[in-house]
Amino acid sequence: MDTQATNQSEISVLIHGSHGNPFSFLGLQNGSSGKTQGLVLRSFRPGAKSIKVLEDGKKTPHEMAKIYKEGFFELFLPRRKKFFSYKLEVTCNDGVSEIIEDPYRFSSLITDFDLQLWGEGTHTRAYNFMGAHVREVDGVKGVHFVVSAPSASRVSVVGPFNNWDGRVYPMRKLFDQGIWEIFIPGLDIGTVYKYEIKSSGSPTPFLKADPYGFSYEKRPATASIVQDIENFEWDDEEWIEKRSQLFNKPMSIYEAHLGSWRRHLKDNTFYTYQELADTLVSYVKELGYTHIELLPISEHPYDPSWGYQVTGYFAPTSRFGKPEDFAYFVNECHKNDIGVILDWVPAHFTKDDHGLRQFDGTALYEHEDPRQGEHKDWGTKIFNFGRDEVKNFLISNAVFWIEKYHIDGLRVDAVASMLYLDYSREEGEWIPNKYGGRENLEAIDFLKRFNEVVHADFEGVITLAEESTSWPLVSRPTYIGGLGFDYKWNMGWMNDTLKYFETDPLFRKYHHNQLTFSFIYAFTENFVLPFSHDEVVHMKKSMLDKMPGDAWQKFANLRALYSYMYGHPGKKLLFMGSEFGQWSEWTEAKELNWSLTDMDKHSGLLNLTRDLNKLYKSEPALHEVDFDWAGFEWIDFSDVDNSILAFIRYSKDKKEFIVCVYNFTPVFHRQYVFGVPEAGTYETVFNSDSEHYGGSNKGLHEVTSAPGEWHGHQHHINIEVPPLGGIMMKLKK
Repeated sequence: MDTQATNQSEISVLIHGSHGNPFSFLGLQNGSSGKTQGLVLRSFRPGAKSIKVLEDGKKTPHEMAKIYKEGFFELFLPRRKKFFSYKLEVTCNDGVSEIIEDPYRFSSLITDFDLQLWGEGTHTRAYNFMGAHVREVDGVKGVHFVVSAPSASRVSVVGPFNNWDGRVYPMRKLFDQGIWEIFIPGLDIGTVYKYEIKSSGSPTPFLKADPYGFSYEKRPATASIVQDIENFEWDDEEWIEKRSQLFNKPMSIYEAHLGSWRRHLKDNTFYTYQELADTLVSYVKELGYTHIELLPISEHPYDPSWGYQVTGYFAPTSRFGKPEDFAYFVNECHKNDIGVILDWVPAHFTKDDHGLRQFDGTALYEHEDPRQGEHKDWGTKIFNFGRDEVKNFLISNAVFWIEKYHIDGLRVDAVASMLYLDYSREEGEWIPNKYGGRENLEAIDFLKRFNEVVHADFEGVITLAEESTSWPLVSRPTYIGGLGFDYKWNMGWMNDTLKYFETDPLFRKYHHNQLTFSFIYAFTENFVLPFSHDEVVHMKKSMLDKMPGDAWQKFANLRALYSYMYGHPGKKLLFMGSEFGQWSEWTEAKELNWSLTDMDKHSGLLNLTRDLNKLYKSEPALHEVDFDWAGFEWIDFSDVDNSILAFIRYSKDKKEFIVCVYNFTPVFHRQYVFGVPEAGTYETVFNSDSEHYGGSNKGLHEVTSAPGEWHGHQHHINIEVPPLGGIMMKLKK
């Protein structure tokens, strides 16, 4: 039986790029010619004039027969049974020769254990074998490529190394798992590549970037780049060892968008990760913040998306440098005692052609039905959290950032959109769950497992939910029915507080409940108080410009607002630019208006931010008991007409306490009486109306209590209350 004649149809589909199982045909195989058994070696090299087989241990090469002009070669070795190692000497039509290793002589490199976990949907470190990894096999160095595309009929690795020809390196399919792989010798770090995928649902092959790629070309280019991310030398062991969940410790977060914090003024180009490590880190440390929270830095194609429409979940964006540069940034943060929180986006992904959408010609990562699989408001696709491929992908991605880049926390974006099937949808635009309800059961299970895996594997790493509804137990353990997050953004507090402060002080007495309402639920979750990027864009005005009144009142109102936030129970978060009073709304297209910091009122606000962080960290009463009534006591919430609030914050052992008083009108009160827990002299440890911050310097530095019941206490103090101001007082020991 003639081998060539027998396989003409198979050769044809290979040449036309339609062979779905090339490892069963190319390379060294058992074969026959007529009645003679032996070995047959096949190779397809478009553009090759001739190929010789260099058999290990043999001096004389074997000349392969060119069967088809397109570049298909074959060698039959009669009566040979034992497979052998070899190389190919390929001579191109231009006469240039090179000796190469044949990818089709290497067997699968994926372990059975990886395949088992993948098939179960329980792989938490799939990035260790998926994607592109530099490996050495039998002394041969190359790159091992693995990608999931179960519905594809053919997947190839393409790049400049094969002229982007998908016929050259078609991959092996592991049919049970829907995974494709190939080891390509000779490739190394820096190789640019994509996957060319052929599917029954698409008449022509299409290109996709690697979902597990560690690095990408800088936009607008979209290819993946082979990268080794193991070589960075970390020296943050001390930080990793001491980090904790922070419930009884101060946590003050500076939220930043790396592309617009600063720019090179000459050409408006980005600062690099290394430049940001030298400037942003020192700035945040000097202001006294404990953490930096970064808007999404995973690779994304579109600058105005702020990083929320991701294509490269496993790659720090190339806008600011290489992966090792981002590692340097994180390492410098840790060396300066600053934790790093990443804004993580598992709810949805972009529709860009090179991304996850219709990855293998079908809805592999998303739902097929747009009633489940598309956010029309955002123009994005929704992950199908019930698929094993998605669970492996997203859980591994969360673990990846913590394990490989030493990230200290993940803030999960748009949790509400994950929890509810009818999120931002009208009647008839969504599909109920199997019980007829609106809850996304698969997403709920995913979020619980995400939190369980992170907390089981990484002590001290925190998770935070941006969740804007009344979903119960968001920041409670999964074993009592919670979602398992450490913290939840207090969106209700943020909205009510900003609405109150945007109101003219003359009318605030009619909105007093917008301040007091938060204490009805203040201790039902572990809350972070966020004034984030979302509040200073899209015609919402900057924090300073939201405030009513003339320039003096705007600054005084903002100083009072920040003072109130630092007195209120809960961890703190402020978006960049708000710390010095940016007048204009934030835009990702240019840097913050740093020239403002040279002006008195703005530098005064910056001083206030710095001093609030310092006080917050140094006073146990302001941070030790944030999530329980034991750390809080009202003095007076009933003075509606004067828009005055007063309360006490206690340390865990009750030995330390801070009296917090706020006046949200421009009226100066020369005498105002408050009850206090103990007799003695009270000193003012903070006054937002201080001239150091640009205020009118009203308020007493010290006052001694007098006996006599007031506000339920046996002692009281008579103090000055500054206009549009907040003061904090402490008993002198």
